[in-house]
Amino acid sequence: MEPPVALTLEPIGHYHSGQKHPYEAARQPREDSSQQGVIRLQAGRQFEQALQDLEGFDRLWVIFQFHHNPHWKPMVFPPRGSDRKVGVFATRAPYRPNPLGLSCVRLLGIRGLEIFIEGADLLDGTPVFDLKPYLRDVDAHPEARLGWLEDVESRRWNLEWSPLALEKLRWLEDHGVANLKDFLRQQLEFEPFDDRRKRVEALPDADRFRLAYRTWRVLFLARDQQNLLIQDIASGYSAQDLSAPEDRWRDKELHRSFRSRFASAAPV
Repeated sequence: MEPPVALTLEPIGHYHSGQKHPYEAARQPREDSSQQGVIRLQAGRQFEQALQDLEGFDRLWVIFQFHHNPHWKPMVFPPRGSDRKVGVFATRAPYRPNPLGLSCVRLLGIRGLEIFIEGADLLDGTPVFDLKPYLRDVDAHPEARLGWLEDVESRRWNLEWSPLALEKLRWLEDHGVANLKDFLRQQLEFEPFDDRRKRVEALPDADRFRLAYRTWRVLFLARDQQNLLIQDIASGYSAQDLSAPEDRWRDKELHRSFRSRFASAAPV
């Protein structure tokens, strides 16, 4: 038997976006995600020529590195929906022997060595190794079985928004909190009450829960066995917190403006 041949990969570029923390990135590329970013390729390597004719495609496969995961695990809790461990090769989890990821994203445009994409599940600074066009006649197999995920898909929660929560969300998006809506989809569509892996807690009144996102708090409730209502969004700071001079996360001024705009925006 011939000895295994090691393969050394060099990034062709890096992905850049506002998604800087693992909890902000989608569990998978999503059709309804509004997350946008840019892949910046390295200069001086003839990549301008390599990009020719790519702009005619709607979607790309991006091959990248899970650069936040130095170790692999043979059995993992999947990022969504399963309460038991499964083999890592049966998942898209990042804890792999070779930390390679594969994402199908929308191509928005190309400018020089910059590729603008939408719907990626990558973090800011992710090394990118290769790009390939998505071919619907080859890559799409809607009849394929989903294995253990078939049961998971049947347990997806539907998310509804109260008018107040939606108004607050739009205000926050207009003021730079761009990832909250996608974060809530990721956290609440599957296993929304799992306090082992999420910053969620049950409130004393029945069927109401509070989920933390950075220094923000989101109140939601279970309408029934299939539907959640996102009821309110509030600052996680108390009035005393906001009056203190320390500002570890450099966001207190935004919270003060938020509380001023929404009279009911006390912590929930």
